Amino acid sequence: MQTEIQHSSPMREVNQVLYQIPQPVQGTVVKRPSAQCKSPYMADVMMFSESGETAREILAHTPSLGCCGLVEKNSQVILSTVESATAKSSHRVELSIHEEGEHMEIVGVNPKLSEVIAEECLKQNCIDGLNNVHSYKREVTFLNSRFDFAGIDENGREFVMEIKTVPLADYVDAPKKETKKLLKELPDDQKQFNKKIAYFPDGYKKTNTALVSPRALKHIQELQELAETTDKRCIMCYMVQRSDATSFQPSNIDPLYKHAVQTAWKNGVEIKTVQVKWDETGRCIFVRNDLPINLFDKK
Repeated sequence: MQTEIQHSSPMREVNQVLYQIPQPVQGTVVKRPSAQCKSPYMADVMMFSESGETAREILAHTPSLGCCGLVEKNSQVILSTVESATAKSSHRVELSIHEEGEHMEIVGVNPKLSEVIAEECLKQNCIDGLNNVHSYKREVTFLNSRFDFAGIDENGREFVMEIKTVPLADYVDAPKKETKKLLKELPDDQKQFNKKIAYFPDGYKKTNTALVSPRALKHIQELQELAETTDKRCIMCYMVQRSDATSFQPSNIDPLYKHAVQTAWKNGVEIKTVQVKWDETGRCIFVRNDLPINLFDKK
């Protein structure tokens, strides 16, 4: 179904709210995968009452298979309430509360949240270069891929956009075996909590030459093909779901994907970012849409 947008104002408000998690509650991961249900998408979570005086263990859905290591045993999480008679669980893990010393960062770990936020960004003019979009559709197929959005921009030109969730950030971007060494060598004055590098993708690789995400590679390659063979605007937008990053880059963990993004950009694909932050009440707040993007390694 096509959605036509009525834009009220091109101006963004301070602390502009893009989304509110329904009936958010906090909990602690007891076991993942769940001891009750062997699905890797389920976790046992100890959920606390608002007063914190009582607790009960529940079965919670974790939408991402790995959750980038942010939803493990003893992780503090924020869950939404699932109101469905057919659902296997009453709650879904949406956010992870990451603590580093005296600092706390709440990170979005549900990839589907990025699509919801991106839709609101289209309505509220929060994506750079996509102001006053006339209309759009969700989940549209081109070539051999299904993309998150397709629509008409303010100049009447068609666009195709894919959204990728970015929950991870660190002081260095390197394969895990190298990260510890690099962090140890990094001077303390370069480890400022709110000045990290956000990166995508991250995940398990069977071999050094394996892909982290074949699906992500296919999306960027087919966006490039569309850019080269049609007049459509082809956009890859990375949704950085944390506020402690000051730049974004395609990850060194997956050189094949990084090279594909570089090639796609050279051939007309627009690379964009939106950065948001989350609070303990489950509110998603717009931060910026001009996060610096490092496509190429500094020499």
